[in-house]
Amino acid sequence: MKRDRLTPLGAITRGLVAGTIGTLAMDTLLYAEYRSGGGKSEIGRWEFSADIQTWEQAAAPAQVGRRLFEGLFQRELPDSGAALVNNIMHWGYGIANGAAYGVVAGSAPKPRAWYGAIFGAGVWGTSYVVLPAAKLYRPIWQFNYKVLAKDLSAHLVYGLTTGAAFKLTTFARRRRR
Repeated sequence: MKRDRLTPLGAITRGLVAGTIGTLAMDTLLYAEYRSGGGKSEIGRWEFSADIQTWEQAAAPAQVGRRLFEGLFQRELPDSGAALVNNIMHWGYGIANGAAYGVVAGSAPKPRAWYGAIFGAGVWGTSYVVLPAAKLYRPIWQFNYKVLAKDLSAHLVYGLTTGAAFKLTTFARRRRR
């Protein structure tokens, strides 16, 4: 029996959708943890980084975006751009990684949702290699296990949700045929 393969464009498109859903799931978990830890900002303010006013307050995604922008355009980004760049990079990275996941999972004989766990752990681990090498983050051994576990759990949620969403979109496509 011939396998019903996804086209590369179909795999990328489904991956983009899955990565968006995975990023939303990750942010939902992180916001719940923020609130349970005493955070007061409402979801919109938190999600759109409204409390970030300067580059010194900005997280690693914003710092990567800042370096890319300033390196490419040879102009300095003002502090007022930190929140927007943080959001663009966070969501862009989650969505783009979903496209990469789509290509890999779409090439498998049968996409499985649990592949997302490996994917999420890989995204997590990569960040602890690339960001310190770029001098934007401390090396992994300088973090305590609670910080690492919290970050890993968020990336596992991202990966598993991305994997499940990809599988569901692939399954729905095959059922329609």
